[in-house]
Amino acid sequence: MLKHRVVTAAIGVPLIILAIWFGDPWITLFIAAAALAGTYEFYHIANFDRREPLLYLGLLWTLALVLSPHYRNPDLLPIVITAAMLVSLICLLLRPSREKAFHNWAWTIVGALYVGWMLSYWLNLRGLEAGRNWVYLAMLTTFANDTGAFFIGRARGKHKLAPAISPAKTWEGAIGGLVSAILAAIVIAMVLKLISVELGAPFAFRYWQIMILGFLVGLFAQLGDLVESLLKRKMGVKESGNLLPGHGGVLDRFDSLIFVGPVVYYYVIWVA
Repeated sequence: MLKHRVVTAAIGVPLIILAIWFGDPWITLFIAAAALAGTYEFYHIANFDRREPLLYLGLLWTLALVLSPHYRNPDLLPIVITAAMLVSLICLLLRPSREKAFHNWAWTIVGALYVGWMLSYWLNLRGLEAGRNWVYLAMLTTFANDTGAFFIGRARGKHKLAPAISPAKTWEGAIGGLVSAILAAIVIAMVLKLISVELGAPFAFRYWQIMILGFLVGLFAQLGDLVESLLKRKMGVKESGNLLPGHGGVLDRFDSLIFVGPVVYYYVIWVA
């Protein structure tokens, strides 16, 4: 499993780095693909039948939410949200069977918002001034947190963090992830600053801001992971899918990024 995990990361991380570097349309295609795959896995966890019309409505709404940072008309997003609510509720009235109707409708709405809306913040972050650097910093720091928590938890983990939610997670792993995130954020920021100077577009920041950012990334990455673990445990599922060898599904790999994107975006525009 560890070998597959390393191979998947060795292939996936460079592709992600290239997509962030070249920006649109590649970063949008990457986030959209991740959101659609993650939402589909979310509906699979919720025991959606593939013939369920709301599943396809949810995927379409997810795509519309992911693309919302590109909307030129500010009124378009409220229209998309309103239309999705109206159409989904009307679908309930047209269903021949009322069994699990509200259950499926609620999961449809939650899935699109949880995955699509939250991941759209990565496109908002990329669109900011020096957005490429902030996306690199946030995403690579998230990966450092996940890696640190995984290896330190395996090597030193003794005290369970949340046994009722995720028995494998330990306090040692969580603290190791936080420390890894803070240290990685400082190193990554320094490297990005050097590269930016060479490119003639200085990356301005203060190191205390980067340390706080690293802590926030580590904290919310782990909270995002716990939320997905709670969802899977509630539904009796071990992994969201098997698309990524060694990692499980897309949702298993990107659950931490779902929380990190919005947090870093608002941190950058309000603080940094």
